[in-house]
Amino acid sequence: MAAASTEDIAAAILKGDRRALARGITLVESTRADHRNQALTLLELLAGQAGDALRIAISGTPGVGKSTFIESFGKYVIADGHRIAVLAIDPSSTLSGGSILGDKTRMELLTRDPNAFIRPSPSGGTLGGVAARTREAMLLCEAAGFDVIVVETVGVGQSETMAAQMTDMFVLLLAPGGGDELQGIKRGIIELADLILVNKADGELEPIAAKAVSEYRLALQLIRPRSEHWQVPVEACSAIRDSGIGESWRLMRDYQQIMDEHGEVAIRRGAQAKSWMYAEINDELGRRFRADQRVRAQLKAVEAAVASGKLPPTTAALRLLNLFQSDNVTKEKK
Repeated sequence: MAAASTEDIAAAILKGDRRALARGITLVESTRADHRNQALTLLELLAGQAGDALRIAISGTPGVGKSTFIESFGKYVIADGHRIAVLAIDPSSTLSGGSILGDKTRMELLTRDPNAFIRPSPSGGTLGGVAARTREAMLLCEAAGFDVIVVETVGVGQSETMAAQMTDMFVLLLAPGGGDELQGIKRGIIELADLILVNKADGELEPIAAKAVSEYRLALQLIRPRSEHWQVPVEACSAIRDSGIGESWRLMRDYQQIMDEHGEVAIRRGAQAKSWMYAEINDELGRRFRADQRVRAQLKAVEAAVASGKLPPTTAALRLLNLFQSDNVTKEKK
């Protein structure tokens, strides 16, 4: 695959080749200019082959057992005749930028299944607990024939909104704890959820989990659901015992069917595509701004003035933006 052309990689991905898929995702994640150009060509070649999968974001508090749940869930989904791709977003090392946790090593059984594809990617400091190119990676996975795409986010926080904005369904995984746990979760996260699962409902924690389910169901009565056609379910499960996994999958399929019938998946994906476009514009403008020669020539001096308090940040930002804009106007006239 080392010398494979973009067309060869695209053809192999369409055949479900997992090595080609991994190669393709590496290209879309790369910041090298030549790789980025190749990635854009690859995405164009595969553009008409994606879009039919159920896209699920799974988030939860640290230690709730997201990876264990996803492995149990993945095995069940595969047994039900589907192919699953897991984009496991790990926190990034501040030194190397690489993944810290390595979810692939925590889903050993699923990793060995030919109907599963697991890709750990560093978040790279991106808000929302997702990798910078998660959207593109999802499209490649769909083109490779995976019809269930799971995005496992770094953790819980307000910025998890970003994960909900690129998937069809947001699943919130919680540990038993009821009221105390409810106090520790921001209401905004609860409002994002399309399904809430209380994990670790086994052994001594089983009655505590049942109590937590009741408390969350009561709490949801005070929160407006994201869709008027779907009342957010709250159920208990035990990933380590494979208990409640089938019911979780049934609820996800019910959600998909109802949202499709009312056209909400198409509406949501259309809005997501526009949001993605503007995000790309912002990213590209930022890249061009930082690469501009006149801006770079003034940047250190302006930064020093801001750091010392001699120049207000707002004034500094406008000064640099005006410099960037005037430079580009001059280039256009030439």
